[in-house]
Amino acid sequence: MGYSIGQAAQKTGLTTYTLRYYEKLGLLPFVHKNLSGLRVFSDEDIIWLELIECLKGVGMSLKDIKQYIDWNKEGDSTLIKRLEMFKQQKKNLERQMLQLDNYMKKINYKINLYTEAVKLGSLQKAMECKEIREQKASVYKFNKQFSNK
Repeated sequence: MGYSIGQAAQKTGLTTYTLRYYEKLGLLPFVHKNLSGLRVFSDEDIIWLELIECLKGVGMSLKDIKQYIDWNKEGDSTLIKRLEMFKQQKKNLERQMLQLDNYMKKINYKINLYTEAVKLGSLQKAMECKEIREQKASVYKFNKQFSNK
């Protein structure tokens, strides 16, 4: 099935401006134009757009995405390059996930701290609670180093 640029934008959640920009950067070499010169997006093109957004979402630059698309167009001779690119992106994503997990622990500590403070009517009283002190020590490595001295 063929989709106009507006329909493709609607299906992907992207703007028509973004789709035109991607085309200008060479990220949409697979999209065909009809006899009137209008872009016609296929279901496969929509899948490509979803992959582009996925790669952007995990921190891959548009330049690297373009490189991947170029390698894909070159065919099987670039399979190893593409594999290595995705392995590296996976490592980057795993580092990001660890960092996000660390941030989540800190946010949860603050939620627990302030929940306890509201319950007790005092931040100081909450900070004196054993559970809060233990959670803080487990979340903040710097504090762990000095809490044992």
